[in-house]
Amino acid sequence: MVSNGSESHATASPAPLIGVTTYLEQAQTGVWDVRASFLPKVYLDAVTDAGAIALLLPPQPVTAQIARAVLAPLDGLIVTGGADVDPARYGQRSHERTTTPRTERDEWEAQLIRAARAMDLPLLGICRGMQLLNVTLGGTLVQHLPDRIGSDAYQPGAGQFGRATVTLEPDSALAVIFGNPEKGMAVPVYHHQAVDTVAGGLRVTAVTADGVIEAVECARMRFCIGVQWHPEENAEDRRIFAGLVRAARAYRTARHARNEEPAGHGA
Repeated sequence: MVSNGSESHATASPAPLIGVTTYLEQAQTGVWDVRASFLPKVYLDAVTDAGAIALLLPPQPVTAQIARAVLAPLDGLIVTGGADVDPARYGQRSHERTTTPRTERDEWEAQLIRAARAMDLPLLGICRGMQLLNVTLGGTLVQHLPDRIGSDAYQPGAGQFGRATVTLEPDSALAVIFGNPEKGMAVPVYHHQAVDTVAGGLRVTAVTADGVIEAVECARMRFCIGVQWHPEENAEDRRIFAGLVRAARAYRTARHARNEEPAGHGA
C-alpha cells in the first residue's frame, strides 16, 4: 500500500471533479483507424489515487465563454504533457527539432488556463502544461534544450524517461507539499524544451544544478503549480496530486458557500 499523503476515497463529501486535458491522435481499435481523444492512463490513476474523479477534456473549438462553461462544474484542472507548443505563440520560428504544432490543442488549453486563472480554479500544469502556462502568460521557451546545456539528459531516448534532481525554493507551495528535501529531489523527466523567459506573475520554485527551470508557481492563486517533470509516472508518490485535491475540496466548499448566500446578502 502506498503511503504518500493521498486522501482516502471514503470521505464524507463527494470526491472533487478534476478536469484533465487530452490530445487528438490517430488511433487504431478493432477495424477502425481514426482520430481520437488520447491520454495515458497514468494521469487518470494519479487523480483517482489522490481521491478525486477525473473528467477528460478533449481539444475542440473554443472561446473564452466556452472555456468558462467547461470549467464551471469542476473543482480543479490538470493541463497534461504532450507535443511541443507552437513557437508562433511566443513570437519565434520553429527550431528544426520542434515538433509539428497542434494548434487546436494549444488554443483549447490556453483558453482553459485563462479561465482557470480568472476563476481561481486550482491548476496543475505538467511538462507541456507548465510550458503552455508560461507561454499563455507571456513567457517564452527554449525550443531545444540540448543546444543550451549540451546534453540529452532530460530526454535520453524515445519513450525513455531521464532522472533529474531538483532543488525547491524553501518558501514555495512545492516545499510544503514535499517537505523541502535538503539534498534535492529526484524526479522523472522527459522533455527537450523548457521555460526560458519566465512570464510575469509566475515565480520559479524548482531548478536543476545546470539551471533548467523545473517548476513555477503563481502566488496569486490558491493553487497554481507547473512542473516540468512527470509526477504521474511515480505511482509511489502522489503528494502533488493530493495537494491539488485538497485545494479542489477547499475551492468547492467556498463555491458552495457563495452559492448558498441569501439574496441581497451584504447589500
